[in-house]
Amino acid sequence: MRNASPAKTKADAVVVGVLQGADGPELADGGEEVAKAYGRKLRPLLSTLGVSGKAGEVVKVPTGGAVATPLLVLVGLGKEATPADVRRGAGAAARAVTNAASVALALPAATPELVRAVVEGYRLGGYTFTIYKKDAKDPKQGTPADVVVLTPAARRKEVTTALEEAQVVADAVVATRDWVNTPPGDLRPPAFADAVVAATKAATKGRGAPKIEVTVHDEASLAELGCGGILGVGAGSDAPPRLVELTYSPRGAKHHLALVGKGITFDSGGLSIKPAQNMHEMKSDMAGAAAVVQATLAIAALGLPIRVSTFAPMAENMVSGSATRPGDVLRIYGGTTVEILNTDAEGRLVLADALVRATEREPDTILDVATLTGHMVVALGDKVSGVMGSEEVVRDVLDAAVAAGEDFWPMPIPEHMRERITSSKIADLAQHDWIRWGGGLYAAAFLREFTAGLPWAHLDIAGPSFASGGPSGHVTSGGTGVAVATLVDYARSLVAKS
Repeated sequence: MRNASPAKTKADAVVVGVLQGADGPELADGGEEVAKAYGRKLRPLLSTLGVSGKAGEVVKVPTGGAVATPLLVLVGLGKEATPADVRRGAGAAARAVTNAASVALALPAATPELVRAVVEGYRLGGYTFTIYKKDAKDPKQGTPADVVVLTPAARRKEVTTALEEAQVVADAVVATRDWVNTPPGDLRPPAFADAVVAATKAATKGRGAPKIEVTVHDEASLAELGCGGILGVGAGSDAPPRLVELTYSPRGAKHHLALVGKGITFDSGGLSIKPAQNMHEMKSDMAGAAAVVQATLAIAALGLPIRVSTFAPMAENMVSGSATRPGDVLRIYGGTTVEILNTDAEGRLVLADALVRATEREPDTILDVATLTGHMVVALGDKVSGVMGSEEVVRDVLDAAVAAGEDFWPMPIPEHMRERITSSKIADLAQHDWIRWGGGLYAAAFLREFTAGLPWAHLDIAGPSFASGGPSGHVTSGGTGVAVATLVDYARSLVAKS
C-alpha cells in the first residue's frame, strides 16, 4: 500500500474505477491523476471505447506513454463507489490482469472500509481452483507477484489495519472455497474432519498464535453421546460421520458466540433420492460447516476478544441397505424424537444434534449456517441468503452482511409452523411434511426447537454457496465462501457492543 500517483507509478498495469456520471462516464476517486494525465483526450477516448461505467464492465487500454504503466484497466463501479461496488469492481479487475507481473490498484480507497473492499475484492476475484487439472500449476502462478493499493490514506494506522485484516478474511474465504470445490470422494466426513484438525493446527502454530481447542467425535463417540441425527443421516454411507468441535477462549472475552454449520459432504438425497441432473453440485452441501470453521480461525487470527464455540456435524447422505428409511424415528442428542418423512431433508437432523450440543455451552448467541433448503432458493434466488430467528440477532446479522458485502434477506418463522413440525403421530417432531409451501420456514421452525430459547439466527445459504455459472465481481465459479465474512463482521459487532 502506497500514497503515490497512479499516473507515475511503475507497474505493468494500473486499475482505475469508472462511474456512471450524470454527463457520461467519469473516473472515480483514486483516478484523478490519470484523468489529469490524459486531459481533454480522456472523454473522447472513453466514448470511442464504449466505456459506460456500469458495474462489472472492464476495458483494457494501452496507454502509449500517457501514464507510466503500459496498460490502463478501466473498471465500472456503477453510479456510486460504495464498498460493495468497489469490492465487485476489484474482483472483476483481478481476472483482467492475470498476465501482469505487477499491478497498481487506484480504486477508491480513502477509508478503511474501501481499502478492505479493494483487498478482499481483488484477492477473491482472482481465485482459481485448478489442482485437479492435468497441467495444474501453483495457484499463485498467473497472478501478479506485486500488487499495490494506492491510497492517500496509506500512512493512517486504521487503514493499514484494515488492509491486514482484509487479508485474513480473504484467506478464510479462499480456504472455504477450496474445501467446497474439492471432489466429494476426496472429502468424505473422516477426511473433512482431518482437514479441519490440520487447519486448526496450522492456525495455532508458532509464537503468538491463538489457542484453539479441537475435538473430533467419531461414530463410536457419537453413539455414546446419543447423536441420533448425525448417525441416522450417515447410516447409508461406508464413510462414518463425524462431529468436530472447536473452542476459542481468549482472555478478556465478554461475549460467547456459538457457531453451527451443516457438513453434508455429499447429498444424494438418501432413499428420497435427488434427480441426477446437477447432483454433482451436492459436494457443496458442507459449505456451512466450512464457513463456520474458517470464520472461527479468522476470528482467532484477528485476535478478537470473543469466545467462540463451533460445531461442525459431518455426514455423507447415501443410498444403501443400511440407510435411514422414511418412516423411521431418530432420537436427537438430548432425547427429542423425530419422525423421518423425507431423507433428503437431512441437514436439519445433523444440525439438531449440534445445536443442542451448542446450547450446553450456554452461549449468549447461536448462529447456524447451512445449505438447507431449495425453498430458500425459490424464494430469494441463487445470490441472496435468507436469515431468520430472534429479531435482534437477525438485525445484527443483516448489518454484518452489509459490512461484509454479502446479500442476506430477513425471512419470518410464522407461529403456525409449529403446528406443522409437531404433526407427527408417533414422535415429538415431524422432520418434513411434503407441503409445497414455506419449506424454508418450516426448516427454520424445526431448528428453533433445539436452541433452548437462546438468542439465535439461522442463515440459509443454499443459493449463494455455489456459483454454477461464470464469475461475477469478486465471486468466482464454484464454491463462493459465502457467510465467512458476515460471521467475522458479526463477531466484530459483538466485540464493539461489549
